[in-house]
Amino acid sequence: MGGSSLRAQRFTRWSYCQFLLVSIVFCPFDMRGQASPAVTPLSPPVHLTAEQDHQRIMDLLHIAALRRGPDGNPRSPNAANFDESKVAPYHLPDPLRLKNGKELKSAKDWWTLRRPEIVEDFDREIFGGVPKNTPRVNWEVTSVTREDNASVPVITKKLVGHVDNSAYPLITVDIQMSLTVPDNATGPVPVIMEFGLSPEILAAIRKRFTEAQWASFVGKGPTWQQQVLAKGWGYAILIPTSVQADNGEGLTQGIIGLVNKGQPRKLDDWGALQAWAWAASRALDYFETDKSVDAKQVGIEGLSRYGKAALVAMAYEPRLAIAFVGSSGEGGAKILRRKFGEQVENLASTAEYHWMAGNFLKYAGPLTPEDLPVDAHELIALCAPRPVFISSGSQQVEGGWVDAKGMFLGADGAGPVYKLLGKTDLGTAEFPPMETALIDGDIAFRQHSGGHTTGPNWPTFLTFASRYLNGPGSLVSPAPVISPPGAALLQRPERCHRHNRARPERSCPGYLLQRAWRLPDERGRRSRPESARAPADSPAPRRRARGRCAGRTGAKATGASRSP
Repeated sequence: MGGSSLRAQRFTRWSYCQFLLVSIVFCPFDMRGQASPAVTPLSPPVHLTAEQDHQRIMDLLHIAALRRGPDGNPRSPNAANFDESKVAPYHLPDPLRLKNGKELKSAKDWWTLRRPEIVEDFDREIFGGVPKNTPRVNWEVTSVTREDNASVPVITKKLVGHVDNSAYPLITVDIQMSLTVPDNATGPVPVIMEFGLSPEILAAIRKRFTEAQWASFVGKGPTWQQQVLAKGWGYAILIPTSVQADNGEGLTQGIIGLVNKGQPRKLDDWGALQAWAWAASRALDYFETDKSVDAKQVGIEGLSRYGKAALVAMAYEPRLAIAFVGSSGEGGAKILRRKFGEQVENLASTAEYHWMAGNFLKYAGPLTPEDLPVDAHELIALCAPRPVFISSGSQQVEGGWVDAKGMFLGADGAGPVYKLLGKTDLGTAEFPPMETALIDGDIAFRQHSGGHTTGPNWPTFLTFASRYLNGPGSLVSPAPVISPPGAALLQRPERCHRHNRARPERSCPGYLLQRAWRLPDERGRRSRPESARAPADSPAPRRRARGRCAGRTGAKATGASRSP
C-alpha cells in the first residue's frame, strides 16, 4: 500500500516535469506571459525588368511620359545637336551664392553653408544619397604574385571585399580588386586606382580577336600601368560591376539591393554611380591597412560611365588625392543644361536611369534641365581644393556625344570655388585648341586627338599628378610619350586599313572592341537598350559577319540610348 502510494507520487512529479518542459519549449509565450516574437521568413528579392522599374518610378512621380532623348544619327528628325552655333543660352547656378541669395565671403562659408546645400541637392535630385549605415566590408587577399611588368619587378595582390550580408543573406556582394606595387619600393607608394573592366569582359574581347588582332590591340608602347610604375607608383583595378550591375534590372541586387533587402528603390535612393563610388571608398579602407600603399596619395581614374563614377567618388570621398576623369559626358563633367550631344533625357531613359536617383526623371518630364538645382560645375567644385584632370577625345574621332567643350565649361565653372579656397583655376575661359594642355592650375583639361579613351592623355596626367603625388623614387626611366595599347582601335579611322575602305569589316579589331565595350560611333549611336542585353560582365553574343561596317557600330539609336 505504502509502496504503491510512493510510486504514484513519483509518477505524478515526473509527469509534471514533462509538462513544464514541453510548455517551455513549445509555448509561444515567455515566462512573463508575453508572446515570443515569431521568426519572419525573408522575402526573396523583387525581380523587375528595367522597363518595369522605370515605369514604377514614373508612377511614384506621377509622370505620364518623358521627353525622348536626342538621337546620335544626324539624319534623324530628333538628331542631337553637334553645332556650336545652335547651342541655346542657359543659366548656371552660382556655386558661391547661397539659396537665400547671400554671397559667400570666406572658405568657412563654403564648408559650413554652401557645400552642404550642393551635396543635399545632388543626393536628393541627381545621384541619390548613400545610406547612413552601409554594411562593413571584410577584405581578403586571395593571391599574391611576384612578377615582372616591362622589366619592373612587381607584387600583385588579388583581393575580394566580402560585404556583410548577415542582415539579408539572400544577396551576396563580393568586390573584386587587384593591387600592384613595385616589389623593390623603399616605402609606401602612391596608387592610381582605376574603375576597370572585369576579367570576363576582357576574356570576351580576347576570344573575339585573332592573334594578329590581339597584338594590335595590346600595342607596342607602354601601357598606362607601365607608365605609372615608371613613376615608382602602384596601381589598382576595381571592378564596378562586382559591386552593382550596370543595368536597371539589377537594382534589387548588388549593394543597392542588399541594403534595401531586395526591395525596389525609393525616389532619393542611390544609383549605380554612387554605388561604384562607395566601392572606391571601401577600397581606400583596405589601402589604409596595407603597408605597401601610401593611403594619403591615392588617385582615381575612369573612362566614360566610369569617368562619371570617378568624378562622383572624388566629390564625395575626401581621402582621394586626385582624379583623372575621362570622357565622362552628361552626368559627369559636362554641363547638363547645355544643348549639345547627350542630354538629360537620355540619362533618364530605361538604358541609363539606374545610374541616377529616381527623382532625376522629373527633369525629363514635367521639369526641364533649367530646373535642376545644381549642375556639373558644382560637382567638380565638390572636389576642391584637390586636383582634378578632365580628359576628352577629338569630336572628329570620338564624336560629339560626350561634348568636350561642355566638360571644359564644367571645369571652368568650378574655378571660383577653387580660388575661394586658395587654389588655382584653369587659367582661361576660352576653349583651347586640340592637344593644348591646361595643367598649370589645380583644375586641368586636355582634349587629345584620339577617340574614346584616356590613353593619349596619360603622360600629361602623370606630369600633372607629379605635382601632388610623391613616391619613394622612380624605378625606371620615364616612359616615352607613345599611344597606349588599343588607342588606335578606339580612334574610329575614316578607312579600314585591312580592307582599304571607309566602312570596315566586322572582323576588324576596332569593330569587335567597340561591340564589347558598347561604345558609341562617331555619330553617337548606341547598341540595343540595356534591358535587352546580357548582364554587364557576360560576354556579348556573337554576330554573324555580313561584310559590313565596323566604323559605325550598333543598331540605330533611340531616346533610350546609353552613354559610352
